[in-house]
Amino acid sequence: MRRLILILLGVVALAAAAWFLFFRGSGTPPVYAVTVVKTMPHDPDAFTQGLFYRDGHFYESTGGEGTSNLRKVDPATGKVLQQQDLSPAYFGEGIVDWGDRVHQVTWKNQQGFTYTIKDFTPQPGFSYEGEGWGLTRNDKNIILSDGTPVLRFLDPATMKEVSKLTVTANGCPVEELNELEWVDGEIYANIWQTKLIARIDPATGKVTSFLDVTGLGPQTSDPDAVPNGIAYDPAGKRLFLTGKRWPELYEVREGSRQPDSAPAMGQAAQIMACKAGG
Repeated sequence: MRRLILILLGVVALAAAAWFLFFRGSGTPPVYAVTVVKTMPHDPDAFTQGLFYRDGHFYESTGGEGTSNLRKVDPATGKVLQQQDLSPAYFGEGIVDWGDRVHQVTWKNQQGFTYTIKDFTPQPGFSYEGEGWGLTRNDKNIILSDGTPVLRFLDPATMKEVSKLTVTANGCPVEELNELEWVDGEIYANIWQTKLIARIDPATGKVTSFLDVTGLGPQTSDPDAVPNGIAYDPAGKRLFLTGKRWPELYEVREGSRQPDSAPAMGQAAQIMACKAGG
């Protein structure tokens, strides 16, 4: 039975890819590989849910029941320099900095936590509707993902929603947007259970291209060890990527455009297959 299911899934993926290659037009987002610039150590037990870079350090949020925490990490060694554990009742998700504060959301509790960035001293928290997945920010708003195609823009002063943005790729809603990062005027988003990062135009919600991270991370049968974790150093123009339970964190740059035969093209096809038969 399992073999039959795998065969059927393969047929579906091939059909989606064939549709994608046949019907794609000039508005179809291209897929680019990434080239590794530098490899750094990363805690292989960290179930990474959020990541950002600030003042020479990584700040990371980890998930898991009874194992969720917020941590400050030395990029050179991967050593945890500072840590704030969450109560076992909470499953940690995305984080973002705003001024001298760090905000952290949780998965299903509709509860967010706020800390001082200097020493992780807890501050008054906040609440929100639905699930919490990823967080990032521009110079005006904090941006929240919840696993749907809709990104929510929050007022940093109140953490209340002020607007929404629906993310689409070639006209199709992009589900399961996860960890987020603001990179030079675009929103980067891990797409859960794929090897793709969507690059999103914040003015329109349209995916302008995908990054394929297939070559990164460990070779493992662990289904949870997926890409999740994007950080950016705007001063140095450096992009960093990692994943859940990955032993390494990478500095990368955009590589060449992927050929139609690349495995990631099938994943991109499935994301944009809403028009098939329509």
